[in-house]
Amino acid sequence: MSSSDIFIGETIGTAVLILLGGGVCAAVTLKRSKAQNAGWLAITFGWGFAVLTGAYLAGGVSGAHLNPAVTIGLAIKGGTEWSDVPLYLGSQLLGAMIGAVLVWLTYYGQFRAHLTDPEIVGAQTGEEGMVDKAAAPKAGPVLGIFSTGPEIRHAVQNLVTEIIATLVLVLAILTQGLNNEGNGLGTLGALVTALVVVGIGLSLGGPPGYAINPVRDLGPRIVHALLPLPNKGGSDWGYAWIPVAGPLIGGAIAGGLYNIAFA
Repeated sequence: MSSSDIFIGETIGTAVLILLGGGVCAAVTLKRSKAQNAGWLAITFGWGFAVLTGAYLAGGVSGAHLNPAVTIGLAIKGGTEWSDVPLYLGSQLLGAMIGAVLVWLTYYGQFRAHLTDPEIVGAQTGEEGMVDKAAAPKAGPVLGIFSTGPEIRHAVQNLVTEIIATLVLVLAILTQGLNNEGNGLGTLGALVTALVVVGIGLSLGGPPGYAINPVRDLGPRIVHALLPLPNKGGSDWGYAWIPVAGPLIGGAIAGGLYNIAFA
């Protein structure tokens, strides 16, 4: 496939992935959203459907990696040229940032209502209603809409969890079609991958929020840092390396394991 195919497919597919995935997080989190407090099941299935939609849109154009961990795994397997990897990764990051901006535009009124509610931001504001930067937490009150954060902050555990979860995802993608003479599953593969993502969210997503995709976390985190959101708090850059490094390591291990066990 051409460079333009890769750029267009990965940018649009990843943007839709983050729009729908971040959208369900916004719907569940923000005040005056009809889905507020819908819970973890809504989030896990919402992300599964986001993967399904993004992969279906981009599959025929770029192969629908939508995830640097998948790209790395496929390159190690031999299904993607290493020379194409930088273009895949750059397009995915751009798409993730576009998707995060679209979430903000879609929920613009809800973001303002949520972030000006004294109950939500009271701990972050001073006497005159201005943000008290010294008291602002590492993770602001809407950061979870944009990126992940652990329930228990333990760097080794959080990193290992991301590695394991991404290993499951990428290995499931790499082994698609092995029972069909290696021809893959075609569009059915998008559905299988989406169901795997739902399963990972339900089974492994509780501790860190399961990024399992570096740009899914990094792109929206950058957007969170840049957007003019009132009282948004911090972007928690101290944690940001874990949902980038963990999935990349997990994807690389999956590619190597495929070559050892399945090739």
